[in-house]
Amino acid sequence: MVFLSRKLLKLSSLLVLVCTSAALPESDEGWHFSLAARQTNKNGSLPLYKNPKAAIEDRVNDLLPRMTLEEKVSQIIQGDMSGWMDFSNPLDDTLTFNQTGLVEMMRLKGGSSWGGYLTPWNKFVYGVNVAQKYLMENTTLGIPTMIQSEGLHGFTNNGTIWPSPVGLSASFNTDLLKQAAATMATEAEGLGISHIFAPVLDLSRELRWGRVEENYGEDPFLTGEMGNAYVTGLQSGSRRNTSSSAIARMAATCKHFAAFGSPQGGLNLAQVSGGERELRTTFLKPFNRACLNSLSIMTAYSSFDGIPAIANTHLLTDILRNEWGYKYWVTTDAGSVDLLYTMHDVCATRECAAKVAVENGISGEMGGGTYTYLTLPDQVANGTVNEKFIDQTVAAMLRTKFALGLFENPYPYDDYLKTLRTPATRTLLHQMEQEQIVLLENRANTLPLSKSIGSVAIIGPQAARVSFGDYVFHNASLNGISPLDGFKQVLAGTSVKVTYAEGCKLWSNDESEIAAAKSAAASADAAVVMVGTWSLDQTLLWTPGTNATTGEHVDLSDLALVGAQLELVKQVKAAGKPTIVVFVSGKPVAEPWIQANADAVVQQFYPGELGGVAIAEIIFGVANPSGKLPISFPRSVGTAPAFYNYLKGSRPIDAGMVLDDGTLKFGHQYVLNSPVPLWSFGHGLSYTTFNYTNLKLSKSTIGTKDNVDVSVTVHNTGKVSGKEVVQVYVTDLVSSTVTPVQSLVGFSKVSVSAGGSTTVKITIQSSQLAVWTVANAWAVEPGQFMVKVGTSDQVFLSTTLTVS
Repeated sequence: MVFLSRKLLKLSSLLVLVCTSAALPESDEGWHFSLAARQTNKNGSLPLYKNPKAAIEDRVNDLLPRMTLEEKVSQIIQGDMSGWMDFSNPLDDTLTFNQTGLVEMMRLKGGSSWGGYLTPWNKFVYGVNVAQKYLMENTTLGIPTMIQSEGLHGFTNNGTIWPSPVGLSASFNTDLLKQAAATMATEAEGLGISHIFAPVLDLSRELRWGRVEENYGEDPFLTGEMGNAYVTGLQSGSRRNTSSSAIARMAATCKHFAAFGSPQGGLNLAQVSGGERELRTTFLKPFNRACLNSLSIMTAYSSFDGIPAIANTHLLTDILRNEWGYKYWVTTDAGSVDLLYTMHDVCATRECAAKVAVENGISGEMGGGTYTYLTLPDQVANGTVNEKFIDQTVAAMLRTKFALGLFENPYPYDDYLKTLRTPATRTLLHQMEQEQIVLLENRANTLPLSKSIGSVAIIGPQAARVSFGDYVFHNASLNGISPLDGFKQVLAGTSVKVTYAEGCKLWSNDESEIAAAKSAAASADAAVVMVGTWSLDQTLLWTPGTNATTGEHVDLSDLALVGAQLELVKQVKAAGKPTIVVFVSGKPVAEPWIQANADAVVQQFYPGELGGVAIAEIIFGVANPSGKLPISFPRSVGTAPAFYNYLKGSRPIDAGMVLDDGTLKFGHQYVLNSPVPLWSFGHGLSYTTFNYTNLKLSKSTIGTKDNVDVSVTVHNTGKVSGKEVVQVYVTDLVSSTVTPVQSLVGFSKVSVSAGGSTTVKITIQSSQLAVWTVANAWAVEPGQFMVKVGTSDQVFLSTTLTVS
């Protein structure tokens, strides 16, 4: 490889790519551009695709005919910045690039370029500038590339890390998530990144699956609302110095389309079973809500009803493109085209896989596999592949790039340091860290602890650890604050003594340190025991020999605490002091003993960089908890699925149990257990109390096409201010198909001062009352609907709505 120093960089000396192909006409006759100079018009006028004031569709239609087949195929294969930059040493800031690698990468895989590397920002910016200047100034058509990174809860180039998506969703605060996503876009945009692989809109209905932490929970409506907030926040605005037709500054990527999160056995990539009705009523709803305006969608690895998602014409063409009218970029996930012949066995060759993916999916190929799309030029030449499908896919890519304004300005900003890790971002992060924490149990008002107590013991394997979710950069935890340090920070200046004992490891059955932890608890006025699951960063998670209990490809057969953690909790409780258990996890923890015996239980889904401070602030009452569960907690893995919106008749209860003394109390369904969750979707306590009055509908009877407003007054009847999530559920009392026992149709998070009240109005759209009928069509059926305000397992007020 030949590397050039920055001083020797002369982009004007790089080769100009001028290719010819059967994709172009054999002569110039009838065309307004010359084959020898496709980037110009014969009459000397500016090509329409270069006109920033022209309509996007006109620009696409002008540029596409100018492209050779090879250039088209290059646009729909993901490249990689490592092709011209050496990112092997995350500390090396040498500003050099590989000229040969750059030219070859852009010739074959120039449409998008993976850039999710941990590397000095100045080196990353240099690499982006090198690539974009080459493409814009030294290739025939001057088509920029999209620079890509992950961004589930902060982008993977040393961006600010936020709580994992399931935690973001626990805030039930769409406005706050929108602001959070905007900060992620701002940080990434300055570095020249234009394409973020988030949000994940899979539903957490199969809890054994390792990627539950990446989702917004089990409910289609909540997931759609949070996903829409993320997409809106990430994309809103435009890059600097772009065209007036640019509609976004960043391309969000809704994934994984569709039904990926419910694999058989909870095993990643495994089949998903279901039919058209479940697809429509459950899995597609979040995408329909959040993604019609997103500039990118990523397909799923799995099959649904026996058809691989990336080759599902009904899903990707009939529904997504034709029915929904989606016109932007669709890409496969990494290496998934190869799975058509290595796992699904619907193809025998790479050539077949490329043909099936592009013709059935109208989607590009991400890296990670054998780059099957490189076979497409030969397949077009021999008549195996119809070029019209390639054209449609390329058009979607170009449409996205024009929408981003990349043809005017694809470059990083000179002042990128001003937008990274700002105080304003940290303030928003701090609020989100507090609002995502869920108070599950609080017996005898154990919490909040008083700052006048003598001492507190911070115990457990999660206490001195920074636990982030997956899809963060290597060593991202170094930017975080551990709970132990958070407690010390929050209690600084008080007389409260903080003691610490680990008690056990997350990944070990060794109980030898539990006695010391019990002693620490006995010597303190209260004990906070921090246990849970753990994930790893994107380097360690995929490193052989490392361990984790959540994250991509880390699937579980048990939802109980691993190793000695439960025994640690039991022994600390036995010390006789108030015991607060904090679950730090990426998914529900199924431990009925803790639910029944701990004095208080708190859920902190994997936090962001300020999580250690936030949990201390919640425990000691500096902040009032306001999070709600976006996902139900089963009593054991054997009682899952536990999602609240099960179809009527699906949860008969004749429960049994095993008592603490070992006595067996037999039931008949789950004989020694119950399908009722420990804590259900929407549950979450506060340090104050709320009362609801005056539930009203704007109309008690509506037509099948009418919307209706629900209003209710919320009173804070406690002594401290707090935030409440008003939740509205609907049950279709009689319908032509089996419908859920209840469905969330609206929510609003409001702040209410102590002794105060506020009236909340939530609109129910008529479409939210529709069922997918036996005739395979949406219809709002006349009849009665119960409307309730409360949580999924607690009704505060209810009324009846009639549809006539």
